[in-house]
Amino acid sequence: MNDDLQLALALADEADAITMKFFRASALAVQTKVDRTPVTEADLAVEKLLRERIAKERPDDAIVGEEFGGSGTSSRRWIIDPIDATKNFMRGIPVFATLIALENEIGVVSAPALRMRWWASRGDGAFCNGRRLHVSAIATIEEAQLSYDDIGGWEKAGLREQFLAFDRRCGRTRAFGDFWGHMLVAEGACDIAAEPEVALWDMAPIVVIVEEAGGRFSNLAGQPGAGGGSGISTNGLLHDAVLDFLRPSPPRPGEKVPKADEGASLAPCAAPHPPAAPSPRERGEGETS
Repeated sequence: MNDDLQLALALADEADAITMKFFRASALAVQTKVDRTPVTEADLAVEKLLRERIAKERPDDAIVGEEFGGSGTSSRRWIIDPIDATKNFMRGIPVFATLIALENEIGVVSAPALRMRWWASRGDGAFCNGRRLHVSAIATIEEAQLSYDDIGGWEKAGLREQFLAFDRRCGRTRAFGDFWGHMLVAEGACDIAAEPEVALWDMAPIVVIVEEAGGRFSNLAGQPGAGGGSGISTNGLLHDAVLDFLRPSPPRPGEKVPKADEGASLAPCAAPHPPAAPSPRERGEGETS
């Protein structure tokens, strides 16, 4: 195991300790960001810690995170999403994860409430809790299992009917959403995961893990890499067919392309919290950290 992957796994251990401390706590401070999405005190604490640790261990590397932006100019860039699926985290739903990547080289997705961790490094394969991963061999859309986030995102992207037609073509669909659908593709449990609007930090570790599991990743236009604004993970066999269904049509002359909403500055917001839960059990055997 290379030194960068060892560091990323150690960082994930520290992140997990913070997120599980706050998960299902009786009180959780929540604010609203300018894009009208929530950020919790756990998000901020995790990213702050990870940035400090990376700056200490890899002082020459650049860092970009969802909550505190970018620093440094190195071509080696660490990319952090402190809590992917913050809304799940806020409601006590255990499907959330810390995402850590060394861009195009290392990917770690750690979901402590699920007691699962996925990781990969270029040329060394992809793993979950010590088990090597490989994508499925499903070769037709009609047999494929699709995972997606929600219908609203496709509607916002102007692709609602296009997506629903694709959904009906697939053999089975489930809205696992966020990081989990993509990890299920890497595991071979799903064959396609599709999201019409994502950020760099949402996809940076996913690209490495899916590709090292033998799959393929691109945006809706077919461009590889995590920064394309949308995300399609497949087992590779289905990728071109998926793009043929879901690739957006170019805007007509004079047609206005909608822009994302602009919200108010950071402000407190109310969020429902379930009662505090017992401490989680220790990780199962086979976990590498």
